[in-house]
Amino acid sequence: MKSLIILATALSYIEENISNDVKNEEIAKACYCSKSSLEKLFQCTYKTSIHNYIINRRMTLAAKTIKNNPDMNLLDVAVMYGYGSNEAFTRAFRQIWNCTPVEFRTRDRFTALYPGFTIPMVEGDAYVMERRPVDITELYDLFLQRKDCYFVCCDIKHMEPINEISMKAGDLAIITALERMNAVAGNEDIVFRIGGDEFAMITDNTDITYAEGIAEALRNMNGQTFAFDGQDIPLNMHVAVTKFEGNTLRYQKLFSQLHIAIDTNKKY
Repeated sequence: MKSLIILATALSYIEENISNDVKNEEIAKACYCSKSSLEKLFQCTYKTSIHNYIINRRMTLAAKTIKNNPDMNLLDVAVMYGYGSNEAFTRAFRQIWNCTPVEFRTRDRFTALYPGFTIPMVEGDAYVMERRPVDITELYDLFLQRKDCYFVCCDIKHMEPINEISMKAGDLAIITALERMNAVAGNEDIVFRIGGDEFAMITDNTDITYAEGIAEALRNMNGQTFAFDGQDIPLNMHVAVTKFEGNTLRYQKLFSQLHIAIDTNKKY
């Protein structure tokens, strides 16, 4: 239980200070633990470093700011998230989004590439991480509005070999998967991330044939490649269609159902 409190405090401190020059020592102090203990716990639980998590969160929030404020000066966005120059901001942004902030501004929609992590589940006195979750609770109101609409769920096949090439290759695979989903989404459909390499799209349609059409379009993209360091890496995804089942929509139950839809699809 103490580990859960440390993680919760760390995640909260990071979000509250995301625009500042956050040091691991400061986070550890806020958590009343040693820097090394915090770093080991975070790496073991979330399979990424605190430093990388902070950069990913900053660039996700910066991307959202850019899309929501089309007339805002990009230097002002850079300063808002702790960067003193456009050059440094652009380098960090490109590493995450594989494009510049200027290029990103022309995209049709925003996707939360790195939502904040949630706290692991608890079983007895231990915490378990069956999958690396992300927090999509901010979409709950939208889920309520569309509780009779269909979801299209996706999971990247063979992600581990891609990560073995390079973690950057893995990041590009995630971006490519999201770009494919955005490419086939309707104007009112919303794409979001529900796990490390798992994604979902909530449609604005109650007709299953609409969702199945999107799913088929995504399956037809399997085998297409993305470029990394002179290599053409094929990207394939499991794709499933599902709909919330039940009378009362609860976030945790919906989250579980989306993952069950993906896991069931993997059997075929």
